[in-house]
Amino acid sequence: MLKKWILPLLLGGLMLTGCATNPVTGEREMGLVSESMELQTGSKQFGPSRQMQGGDYKLDPALSRYVSEVGGKLAKVSDRKLPYEFVIINDSTPNAWALPGGKIAVNRGLLLELDSEAELAAVLAHEIVHAAARHGAKNIERGLLLQGAVIATGVATRDSDYSKLAVGAAAVGANLLNQRYSRGAELEADAYGMRYMHRAGYDPMAAVKLQKTFVRLNEQRKSNWLAGLFSSHPPSQERVDQNRETEKALGGGGEMGRQRYQKRIAYLKSVKPAYDAYSKGVTALKKKQTDKALQLADKAIAIEPREALFHALKGDVLARKKQYRSASRAYNRAVQKDSDFFRHYLQRGLVRSKLGNRAGSRRDLQKSIELLPTAAAHHALGQIALAEGDRKSAITHFRKASSSGSRIGKESALALARLDLPSNPGRYIKSGLRVTNGRLMVVIGNASPVAVRDLTVSLISPKGKRQLRVDGTVPAGKRVTVSTGIALPNKDKLKGWRVSVVRARVVE
Repeated sequence: MLKKWILPLLLGGLMLTGCATNPVTGEREMGLVSESMELQTGSKQFGPSRQMQGGDYKLDPALSRYVSEVGGKLAKVSDRKLPYEFVIINDSTPNAWALPGGKIAVNRGLLLELDSEAELAAVLAHEIVHAAARHGAKNIERGLLLQGAVIATGVATRDSDYSKLAVGAAAVGANLLNQRYSRGAELEADAYGMRYMHRAGYDPMAAVKLQKTFVRLNEQRKSNWLAGLFSSHPPSQERVDQNRETEKALGGGGEMGRQRYQKRIAYLKSVKPAYDAYSKGVTALKKKQTDKALQLADKAIAIEPREALFHALKGDVLARKKQYRSASRAYNRAVQKDSDFFRHYLQRGLVRSKLGNRAGSRRDLQKSIELLPTAAAHHALGQIALAEGDRKSAITHFRKASSSGSRIGKESALALARLDLPSNPGRYIKSGLRVTNGRLMVVIGNASPVAVRDLTVSLISPKGKRQLRVDGTVPAGKRVTVSTGIALPNKDKLKGWRVSVVRARVVE
């Protein structure tokens, strides 16, 4: 079913324009999503999408400027002028992605795998074409046609990917990230991306070499690549061969910029051991090896004490050990070093709640929601509101959290049903009428996650209203049929009859 909050976001900007001309290829194609909708989607989703992929990389501002400069050169020679933006995501997984409207990100981990400025240009030009040629918009259109909503495209489930917890409008961005482009879109992005490289003065041979490297790594089944770039941009020998043909057609030549690139990423290379220790620490914590994880967090901090992620990992370990005061101090340091990443506030808010600091917890959780609305934050705020006797606020937060398909979303759905179902049974328990063997029957479907009992339904007929009590229990997700005892010869006589559930109790 189409979520109510998706309707205004998607359908509000939908324009049935029929055919349109692709600004890159010049071909005529379907154009259901207007340019204003593209720009609006990219603008609204860029911030939350960066948050759910790991946040912005901040330790080397010069490197961020450099990536933007290279991207800017390519954007100037692109076939479509958009408000392009380029950022580095603070994540070790090799990945890059583009949102509609020209919002482009490249992971810190991918920069370490590239060898030259021309290879960086190949990556950025490829993503520019995805935006310029409306590939993301086409995926939205395909989703609207097939499902009435944005297609869920399998966002990679990594430790730094919090998209499964995203709720509200941010969940739309989760579906746009890491989308698997069609074979045609990938070939198109390669071909036109190499043209942009050539126009900007870069050697398009870098794109050939890079694609050959990707094919080799894919054949080796490198797990970090499979979770990142390859999940959304699958390499192939076909792409290598086409890139060779494109390079020949362009005539080759141009700049590689290897020395300049290596100089720019020198600092990133120097601190790679710290991020390696951090990644191993995250894995150790997942395996409940808390002492090992703490050692690795301290090792990462010793190498680069300015990185907020390392202090946050230490907080995670200490929280797992139930050393909440020490964990809170570690999260304090994480917030001080990066005050723009939602997870630092979320985790500190959860720990402050454990320490009984409801006011501090509430502030942190609300700040985390400003950066990225998540089921975890709304669930925790719902619990705080419930503890303070604010039933209305608790219901609001649990309802928002319940829209997530995550474990915590399911917990929120359960809490929501227990709180709200007795007052609004019709939201959770559906009812209908049918005629069986000359008798009027009530069909009751319990769509809630809790079992219910002591149901009362209201029957409205052309002659008046009556209530019917339903004995027994209706389990969660189950349906029962109850006879009303009213004779009705056939279904044609159902005209004018209505039924609704007016009372129910939750089975605790």
